[in-house]
Amino acid sequence: MTQEILQNAALISSELDWLEKVLETRLKLFFNSGSEYPDVTSIPVPDLSQESGPYAHLVNSLGLGPAERLIILLALAPHLRPEALDLLFSQNSAYNRPFTIFGGTTSAKFPGFLPTHQTAFFLLAGHDLAQKIQFQEMFRPKAVLLLENIISREDPERGDPPQSARLTLTPEYLEYLITGKEFIPAFSNDFPARHISSQMTWDEIVLPDHTLEELHEIQDWLEYSDELRNDIGLGRKIKPGYKCLFTGPPGTGKTLTACLLGKTTGKDVYRIDLSMIVSKYIGETEKNLARIFDQAENRNWILFFDEADALFGKRSDTQSSHDRYANQEVSYLLQRVEDYGGLVILASNFRENIDPAFSRRFHSIIDFPAPTRTERLRLWQQSFSSQVAPGESIDLEKIADRYDVTGAQIMNVVHYCTLRALKRGDRVIHLKDIMSGMRKEMAKDGITLM
Repeated sequence: MTQEILQNAALISSELDWLEKVLETRLKLFFNSGSEYPDVTSIPVPDLSQESGPYAHLVNSLGLGPAERLIILLALAPHLRPEALDLLFSQNSAYNRPFTIFGGTTSAKFPGFLPTHQTAFFLLAGHDLAQKIQFQEMFRPKAVLLLENIISREDPERGDPPQSARLTLTPEYLEYLITGKEFIPAFSNDFPARHISSQMTWDEIVLPDHTLEELHEIQDWLEYSDELRNDIGLGRKIKPGYKCLFTGPPGTGKTLTACLLGKTTGKDVYRIDLSMIVSKYIGETEKNLARIFDQAENRNWILFFDEADALFGKRSDTQSSHDRYANQEVSYLLQRVEDYGGLVILASNFRENIDPAFSRRFHSIIDFPAPTRTERLRLWQQSFSSQVAPGESIDLEKIADRYDVTGAQIMNVVHYCTLRALKRGDRVIHLKDIMSGMRKEMAKDGITLM
């Protein structure tokens, strides 16, 4: 365990001590049982201005006040010191039930007290209605805890008051506050996006010059977007973010290009397959997409929507309820895309499949055509390992001229050939290896190669 983690743990421990003192004082004031402090605001607030570590950095960098710190600690307590909240299990003897004003809930797998927004209002305001109304502003979308995605946007059960929603930290901030490490969400039903990256570089990608020129425009935006919006006064006149459409056959470099844009600018790239998350259940698609955008806000992810035809294909007439809901999902995604301040890339195999009504919304539409004969030769030449290379008798120019394949198909053949050479032990790729690999690739498209 590193010294920084130990220091951070000690700091959080002292902060939880402060939380317990505030909670104890609030309960004494509530029950009129005698308190050394006239109000919780009279309790000295720990000074973190000279402290270091993840927790102190979060507090100092965002200028969080005592109330915001207590909300974070209240959400953190079930993870690190659940016994600190056991006092809130006190029963109202008059009704033989918990005190409603304490809020909170439990779960089948966790018997401890789980705070709700009502718990935070009680801790901060007690019986004071005016203060409670004031503190509700801390749970508005524009408030720092939600704007920075520190607190989860939990919704109450349908019909329940808003303060009954669970008070929880987002997974990324829970991980950061405890370990100091960045949290990378795993692909799941609740988060239908996958973090993608590549070890390749721009020198290794083979694209036409006109495609590369258009990609340079995206790189320019990624480099100068803050200056464009803030320093030269265009922020009020232009929409946030940058939206583009990649079109072209499978295997022509659309996904790889998205990875390289992230790699060269230090931004995480998340791939969302729209064909996988468009749900047959009404409303589920919006919830799935909301989880992605909520995580991406203020983290400047590059969002790469693959199989964009699933939602952005030519729109059908609203002849059925399913059509109406499909169009609602498109409208929802369009709104989230338009409001997103980072780079959004939508990809489609066929440009003609995308509804022309959406085309005007893109800053750029970039075609990734199938490689030419010259480009195929470059791909063949640079794809093999220097340690397992084609024999001298193999004419790659002839192969590039004869077989119209994509870069992804070429890599599949190289992978197959290299495995065969390794199995033989001679580390030399033979022509029969390449031809056998080509037959496998062509067979995927129903083509028989003699």
